[in-house]
Amino acid sequence: MSKGLQGKSVLVTGGAGVIGSVTARLFLAAGARVMLADLDADRLAAVAATLDGPVLTVAGDLSDETAAARAVTACCDAYGAIDVLFSNAGISGTVAPIHELAVADFDRIVAANLRSMFLMVRAATARMVKDGRGGAVVTMASSMADWDVLSGGCGYVSTKHAVAGLTKSAALDLGPHGIRVNAVCPGVIETTLGVPGLEGGGGASAVDRFAARIPLRRIGQPEDVAEVVLFLASDAARHVNGALWLIDGGQTLQSHSNG
Repeated sequence: MSKGLQGKSVLVTGGAGVIGSVTARLFLAAGARVMLADLDADRLAAVAATLDGPVLTVAGDLSDETAAARAVTACCDAYGAIDVLFSNAGISGTVAPIHELAVADFDRIVAANLRSMFLMVRAATARMVKDGRGGAVVTMASSMADWDVLSGGCGYVSTKHAVAGLTKSAALDLGPHGIRVNAVCPGVIETTLGVPGLEGGGGASAVDRFAARIPLRRIGQPEDVAEVVLFLASDAARHVNGALWLIDGGQTLQSHSNG
C-alpha cells in the first residue's frame, strides 16, 4: 500500500474532513510529507494538531482559481515539489427534486465538487509536468458517478458523473508525462456526509439501516477509502490509470429483485 511513498510530497484537499484527515494520517505513517488544504481554517488547524509528522496547512476556497494555485504553490515551496494530489474536497449540498432545486444551490454544489476539482488538478499537474518527475492524482468521485443514483440529488450526482469524466480525460492527457489519474468511488461511508441522518443525532439507526442493505453487512469506514487512495498513489499502482475504484461493500449489487 505504501510502496514508494517515503519522502513524497502530498497535498490533500478537504483535509479538515473525516476522509481527508484519515488519509493524511496514513500518508504520514507511510513516510510522506503532507499538506492539508480546506475552506475551514479553524477546523483545519485542529485536525493538523492531531496528526504526527510533517504536516502543514493552507486555507482557502479552492473553487477560486487563485486559492487553488496558492495551495499548490505552498506545497511546492514547503516540500520542493508536489508528487501526489488527493483532490477530496466536496459537499453533498441541497437535496431536492430537480424542479425545486434552486439555481444558487446547484451552482454551489458545482463550485465545490467540480470547479474546485478542475482547478486543483489543473494547478497540480501543471507543476508536475513542468518538473518532469511524474506523479499521481486521486480524485474523489462516488458510487453515484456510475453505479447508483440519489433521489433529489441531481446536483451531487451530476458533479460526480463529471468528476469521473474529468478523471478519465486527465488520465489520457497526462499519462505520457508519467502522471497517473484515478478516482475513488465510495458508497455509503460512516461520516456525516456519507450517512444521511448522522447530523441529526440518528446515527445508530441510520448506520444499521444502511448496513442491512450492504452484502457485507457493514458500513464503509473512512479507512476503507484511505487505504485505496494510498494504493493508487503508490508505486504498487504504477500501471493503474484512468480507473474508477468502487468502494461500497457490494452495496450497488443490490436490486429490488434480489432483496
